[in-house]
Amino acid sequence: MDACGLVVEYNPFHNGHLHHVQEARKVSGTEIIICVMSGNFLQRGEPAIIDKFHRTRAALASGADLVLELPFTYAVESSEWFARGSVATLAAAGVSSICFGSESGEADSFKKSYDLRKERETEYQEMFRSKMDQGLSFPEANKAAYTAIGLDRDALDLTQPNNILGFSYVREIIERHPNIKPLTIKRTQSGYHDPEVTGRIASATSIRKQLLADGKLTEKTKKAITEQSATQLILYKEAAGFWHSWENYFPLLHYKVSVSSAEELSLYHGVEEGLENRIKKTAATARNMNEWIAAIKTKRYTWTRLQRAFVHILANVTKEEILISHSRLATPYLRILGMNSNGRLYLNRIKKSLDRPLITRVHERPILELEIEERAAQAYYSILSPEQRTSLYRQEMLGPVIAD
Repeated sequence: MDACGLVVEYNPFHNGHLHHVQEARKVSGTEIIICVMSGNFLQRGEPAIIDKFHRTRAALASGADLVLELPFTYAVESSEWFARGSVATLAAAGVSSICFGSESGEADSFKKSYDLRKERETEYQEMFRSKMDQGLSFPEANKAAYTAIGLDRDALDLTQPNNILGFSYVREIIERHPNIKPLTIKRTQSGYHDPEVTGRIASATSIRKQLLADGKLTEKTKKAITEQSATQLILYKEAAGFWHSWENYFPLLHYKVSVSSAEELSLYHGVEEGLENRIKKTAATARNMNEWIAAIKTKRYTWTRLQRAFVHILANVTKEEILISHSRLATPYLRILGMNSNGRLYLNRIKKSLDRPLITRVHERPILELEIEERAAQAYYSILSPEQRTSLYRQEMLGPVIAD
């Protein structure tokens, strides 16, 4: 049984995601769709609007056969490390192809871009370092370096968010997993950061914004998501009382920063280059997360970078722990979040050939990444009442979601 891998977050699962699953099955010609999905905290440094188990149920009800968890140490990271963990996880699961959405829609353009970048690597690095030294943010310096080597003109537009991630996936595939075939489909209609829900295809950003503003599922929002996703959003809100956003965590983070020294804050992953001092200074007048991040933000400290740093502070994840995890250059286990009968059959066929353990529960083995995963789960549910917190955290102990 051949499998095609997808790198996903499903925050929440919407009609564009359904299109991706369906098209991936078509263009890959494979029998099995395997998703590697971020857990309760996401690549851009945000809490997921609903937890990973409810998002897994939506994915399985909409065409995925097997959902694996991307470890926190790769999920809340830059595109390079996010891609490394995602591709390594899917490679370990035996996929023959990886299909991603992009603004380009042409796999060859990613390969051409990789070849050009490799050919002019020295020039790229020199320009990148120069722009960083001038105080530009990582994305801005990256863009300037790509422009300098002509990559944006001659190959791929790497100012587009999905193209950036796609380039990272293709680079990982070519350099570390050349037996995997990269495939891409063109994103339809709405853009990654479009602020408004305008029809059946809308960005996850606009859907979250609408859900949090309305506090409920309106007909407008329902049109942009699948029925199964709507069901999981409703069920999670009934269980937790609300949908998650950064503002829910402001009191906890404010307290933690207030009682920590700048030196203690500097130990957390993502708190670099004196950022600990800006975090401490701005905490004195911050009234909410949005205001706090806006007060810290500079050209060097982008919004996304600050959100990631706050996630690591919240989950108590240090630079040393991330360094240990990344030094492995591979995820040390495969954690199953959910599967259907086809996914179970696939696992039964490949499990003897796997080079790492299959994990179904957070306490199953004494592995650093699982210890961090437990911390992240506790942090995610910490804003709930004791009864809600206990009930939802129990999902970590119950094994994967089974859909038949």
